[in-house]
Amino acid sequence: MASNAKPLRYRGSNYLRQRLCLATVSGRPVTITDIRVNDEKPGLRDFEASFIRLLDKLCDGSVISIDETGTQLRYRPGQIIGGDGLIHTCPPSRCLTYFLEGLVLLAPLAKQPLSIRLKGVTNSSLDPSCDTFRTATLPLLSKFGISDQLVFKLLRRGAPPNGGGEVFFSCPTVKGLQPVEVLDEGKVKRVRGVAYTARVSPQFAARMVDAARGVLNDFLPDVWIYADHSKGAGSGLSPGYGLSLVAETITRCLKSADACADIAVEGDDSMAAAVKAADRPKDAEPLETPEAVGLAAAMRLLAEIELDGVADTAHQALVLYFLALGEETRPGRVRLSKLSPSAVQMLRHIRDFFGITFQIREDHGESGTVVLSCLGAGLTNTARRTF
Repeated sequence: MASNAKPLRYRGSNYLRQRLCLATVSGRPVTITDIRVNDEKPGLRDFEASFIRLLDKLCDGSVISIDETGTQLRYRPGQIIGGDGLIHTCPPSRCLTYFLEGLVLLAPLAKQPLSIRLKGVTNSSLDPSCDTFRTATLPLLSKFGISDQLVFKLLRRGAPPNGGGEVFFSCPTVKGLQPVEVLDEGKVKRVRGVAYTARVSPQFAARMVDAARGVLNDFLPDVWIYADHSKGAGSGLSPGYGLSLVAETITRCLKSADACADIAVEGDDSMAAAVKAADRPKDAEPLETPEAVGLAAAMRLLAEIELDGVADTAHQALVLYFLALGEETRPGRVRLSKLSPSAVQMLRHIRDFFGITFQIREDHGESGTVVLSCLGAGLTNTARRTF
């Protein structure tokens, strides 16, 4: 651990989650200043403060200092402990996957296996849904040897703005990560999905499925979408519906896409509404009907498939992170499509925190993909018992 090293300094609120997670794994202190200093409401948002509290629950010995305005954060990491029986309530301004994605980066390197319950919004238009996390994110971890005792259960659905959902996540620890080579994405052989509804008519699921199949069946016949209607105590506190799609290739690579209905709530001036309005593209049309949701999810999935690469844009940063932590025995290589802003920033953070630089080579042909390779940092979980 390099907790006595000189702190890395960043400005702004962008990629706060990446910086805190990589600081925790590398042991490097970090100082972040000028967090939304020019906004009407400067400082950390509620979901960022909640993630910091979650990080504090997960680790022992960390020192966190936030100034009175919330615009400056100092973080000195401790040891990742993990443990079972943890419970964390997340604000409804972001989906639970915002917090789960951070846990996936840290939990494999904890001292003890992690078991935690998260409460909040399970499906949102700002983040991948919990269904996509289960069907696309977790299978990706198996490529790096993290598969045994990996459990995720969706106990209750919760739609914005009030949430009310709950999930259970359990992740094992690993001694180290093996370098991998994933270069061939293969042709798509089937599409699977979940059309979920909560506190709305169950017919909405059928309408989303029909709209999505109307697009996808033009390309392949093996399309199966499960209709999941939640009712009673399992449906959360707000109405909502959406569609999660995952395409699987002949080489077992996965591409995912999500679409969630924008259900307007009169007089909703919550943080969730403000964050959604700020992050939505100016030319994006709100998804207000089941047909629009189904069509949007299908078109987004086709766009991800067209980009090639072994991982979709939502999971590029995760793949690069685990490649950088691999053992130093041999290089790890991966073939990706045009890099997302999150993946580009992950490459910069990996260089800052671990001193690892990726070699990027443009792939031959007209695919527009790149091959990234690196010799990993050889990070081992020294806290994990081996006897």
